[in-house]
Amino acid sequence: MPEWSVFSLFLLAVLVLMLSPGPNMAFVLSHGMALGVAGGAAAAAGIAAADLVLTALTASGVTALLATWPPMFDVLRYLGALYLLWLAWQARRVLPLEMDERASQPLARVFRMAMLGSLLNPKALLFFMVFLPQFVDAGRGDVVLQLAILGGALSLLALLFNTALGACSGRIGHLLRRYPRAARLQRLSMMAVLLLLALRLLLLSAPR
Repeated sequence: MPEWSVFSLFLLAVLVLMLSPGPNMAFVLSHGMALGVAGGAAAAAGIAAADLVLTALTASGVTALLATWPPMFDVLRYLGALYLLWLAWQARRVLPLEMDERASQPLARVFRMAMLGSLLNPKALLFFMVFLPQFVDAGRGDVVLQLAILGGALSLLALLFNTALGACSGRIGHLLRRYPRAARLQRLSMMAVLLLLALRLLLLSAPR
């Protein structure tokens, strides 16, 4: 188990990073507004599941092995950018949805999309490969167990944070459905955010 002071610092650092805008936040916001609280919760669960997968890959050494293949970063970067562009295209027509349309949207699909989008983010891979090990102390026991604890805590914090974010955006989406002009402006804003995130991903340089 990591030392409590180190563990507390880790949780604080994770929370600060979650507050910065990124693809995950944009995904939760867009689907919370489109599908309500349940849509935001499904997106949050998908992101948390991706974090658990990346934790397992990090603890087993797979992420370090993948990092040794030079094209891996660019492969993830381009796939992630294409995915964000696709989300921007979807945002053109899915926000906000009427009540009968909302009921027909499968939450399992939202879960899978959120998980895939998080796994295709090269910054997430770098985060788990570089950031997580900094809080591991080999002198305090099993390194793999420490990585699992840190990754599990990160996943739980991400689930709680994104679920709360999705709930808030669901309420906002409910209000926007009363004002068509505001909803149209929100759609355009979300598209612009997703396009800018895709551009930032394309311009991201591989670590040296």
